[in-house]
Amino acid sequence: MSETHPFQVIARIHTAFPTKFGVPRQSGLVDALKAQVVFEPEYRNPDALRGLEEYSHIWLIWQFSGAVREHWSPTVRPPRLGGNARMGVFATRSPFRPNPIGLSSVRLEGVELHTTQGPILHVAGADLMDGTPIYDIKPYLPYADSHPDASGGFTTGLSERTLEVNLPERWRSLVPPEELEGLLGVLAHDPRPSYQKDPERVYGLPFAGLDVRFTVADGVLTVCEICPITPNT
Repeated sequence: MSETHPFQVIARIHTAFPTKFGVPRQSGLVDALKAQVVFEPEYRNPDALRGLEEYSHIWLIWQFSGAVREHWSPTVRPPRLGGNARMGVFATRSPFRPNPIGLSSVRLEGVELHTTQGPILHVAGADLMDGTPIYDIKPYLPYADSHPDASGGFTTGLSERTLEVNLPERWRSLVPPEELEGLLGVLAHDPRPSYQKDPERVYGLPFAGLDVRFTVADGVLTVCEICPITPNT
């Protein structure tokens, strides 16, 4: 019989992504994306963060809350390989794992100890959906965590493809200034599923309370409409 060990959710992260669509494929790809880590009530003790402000980066250990499944598969289809080739799940960072646990390195921009919500961590470059449960936080240690000569496996030689982004001024003006750089970075990294290439298709990206609609053709992503998302009543 397999053992089980319960994890405690210590915090949740708040990002511009209400759904999985558009979330960067790895942490650090879009450094302009800002997020806040807010602790659960029983973990809102400032003493637990003493000294964390001295680090530039931290590790977030979290749950793939949007990909929890009862069963797992030993192979998956990595988007970096076009979604066609299968690799072993443990050779990838796929969310569909025996235990839906994610690991992200993010830049720590600030530690705010005393707010109405308790301590808050301000981070940049996260690849998490809004409300994602955080299991643990650890400091990033350059002497131990950085391996410049490491092999990248099947990702070696695969450059991160970026698109030219055409955001007309009439739509650009609707984006809050503090969110604009992050949105441009997300769009440039092509949020579409790797198997969708129809240049006539209009995609919708929920981002920071906005519905961003766009098309992609010949390496250019063109935003064709932006409108506020109306909350369900």
